[in-house]
Amino acid sequence: MPGGVSSPVRAHAAVGGHPPVIAAAQGCHLVDAGGQRHVDFVLAYGPHILGHNPPPVVEALRRQLERGVAYGHTCELEVELAERICAALPGAEMVRFVSSGTEATMSALRLARAATGRDLVIKFAGAYHGHADALLAAAGSGVATLGLPGSAGVPAGAVADTLVLPYNSASAVVEAFAAHPDRIAAVIVEPVAGNMGCVPPAPGYLGELRRVTRDAGALLIFDEVMTGFRVAFGGAQTLYGVVPDLTCLGKVIGGGLPVGAYAGPRALMEQMAPTGRVYQAGTLSGSPLAMAAGVAVLDTLRGGDAYVRLEALGSRLEDGLRSASVAAGVPCAVNRVGSMLTAFLGVERVDDYEAARRSDVEAFARVHRAWREAGVIWPPSQFEAAFLSTAHTPADIDRAVSAFVGALREPALEAPDG
Repeated sequence: MPGGVSSPVRAHAAVGGHPPVIAAAQGCHLVDAGGQRHVDFVLAYGPHILGHNPPPVVEALRRQLERGVAYGHTCELEVELAERICAALPGAEMVRFVSSGTEATMSALRLARAATGRDLVIKFAGAYHGHADALLAAAGSGVATLGLPGSAGVPAGAVADTLVLPYNSASAVVEAFAAHPDRIAAVIVEPVAGNMGCVPPAPGYLGELRRVTRDAGALLIFDEVMTGFRVAFGGAQTLYGVVPDLTCLGKVIGGGLPVGAYAGPRALMEQMAPTGRVYQAGTLSGSPLAMAAGVAVLDTLRGGDAYVRLEALGSRLEDGLRSASVAAGVPCAVNRVGSMLTAFLGVERVDDYEAARRSDVEAFARVHRAWREAGVIWPPSQFEAAFLSTAHTPADIDRAVSAFVGALREPALEAPDG
């Protein structure tokens, strides 16, 4: 496997050393091939909001395995998960399931272009919306970690209709619509950025995107592959009170199995084949196993106090990291929304990609090595969000904070006047 991984975000080149090889997982812990136990703050990059192998998901998968793995036909659980998603998302009346977040975003953009009759799309610097050619312009995540300008093999024509603007700048969006009247089909945005690290939206920013797109006859697409059902039940749109035209989902709604979806009002979604002329298909879309896991996860989240627990754990981690950096005199912006968090070393504030890129990646690498030595698995990139699950405990949080404190005491991480 190139680099020893099946996805470049799993590589540890940016932090030194080799990626762990995992043999088993349970709750918030991973066991590597050597038998060492680790506290996991990666959680498969977000899906495991209940931790690894939660009993409701394991039981749902066991039942479905006895009934079949793939049908090539609609299954009951597919309908049940669609009903739950539509009930939770404001403005969503229909859902199309796919097998990945990349499929969800590329399909949503195809639908937006068909519905508006326009070609241009606005995305934001540092935002990663999957590896479709048109969206690999100024992408964050692994592209940023590896220092790539975009990706080799993407022709100039593939990104010619993609306008890249700074995140959290509503004025830049207004100016783009003024410069390209009646040509912009959609604005696609992570309502909480997660692929330049966790970066919350500025107050009023999402509402302004909603106003501008509506006034211009363009669609607003929320990429909630990461935030959907993680930052709140129903996603960031329920947290911030802004309803997009289309929502892209993944991760949590599949409980750790391959899944993606896009959802919106009936008038838009019925433009998809077979009821409309916009084509998209997938052999394993609506996989019965993924649907079973998704139903189990959403029912568990809806029926308990999961988000109260996640907020308490997230606050404990945020406060611990921030207090440690202040005590050590090391600049560190700690951004958090619910159970998503990033500590940006070397900078005081991060609200867009340019600010994120000014963080000290070498200092982050040293901290990451300290986490590994302490048995803590953290995303191996300054530009990825860490995640919490309901399986974490205060002791797990304190273990991560303690290793962070130890790393900040290293002379190389002290402030210049410290």
